[in-house]
Amino acid sequence: METSKVLEQSAKLVEEQVDAQLSKLNEMDEDDLERLKERRLEALKKAQKQKQEWLSKGHGEYREVASEKDFFSEVKDSKNVVCHFYRNSTFRCKILDKHLGILAKKHVETKFIRLNAEKAPFLTERLRIKVIPTLALLNDGKTKDYVVGFTDLGNTDEFTTEMLEWRLGCADVINYSGNLMEPPTVTQRSGTKFTKVEKKTIRGRGYDSDSESEDD
Repeated sequence: METSKVLEQSAKLVEEQVDAQLSKLNEMDEDDLERLKERRLEALKKAQKQKQEWLSKGHGEYREVASEKDFFSEVKDSKNVVCHFYRNSTFRCKILDKHLGILAKKHVETKFIRLNAEKAPFLTERLRIKVIPTLALLNDGKTKDYVVGFTDLGNTDEFTTEMLEWRLGCADVINYSGNLMEPPTVTQRSGTKFTKVEKKTIRGRGYDSDSESEDD
């Protein structure tokens, strides 16, 4: 079949579908339209109520968790949680903080928190966290995925917020509206530095530091 005929048939099909939808709307009486309006209003009210519930639980902002005990109560309180295990002396943790602060405001359906790994020896051991920074991605109180260092984010300090958002979407801990099949387009910069892994010790335990420079 010629290309022009295929395009013509496709256009005709779309036109017929639009006509059918318009016809359906025209056939609606005032009661039908009122019911449709009420359903939409009810859906909006429900969504607003859900948002307020999330905000009351600490969603919508990127927050510090003071202790391991607080971590468990925070995780128990929310369905989806992103927890950044950080260390003050690791530069790459500060890069993650910037992006997570942006995403916390955008994705109020998910709780975004940070916990100092030096103050959480039990948790870091239990969750097998060996590299700082690490993001633990939790669903219904259980860890379902990790973002370890920047490897999944292009292995560069210059990754975008959109790249991190895509990675969290792949783990299904946020409501992601983009294409999960491929990451956002990133222009590779010439001379991109790759990570140099150094062995650091925190309270006698070994951690790999996924950062090019340390402030120790």
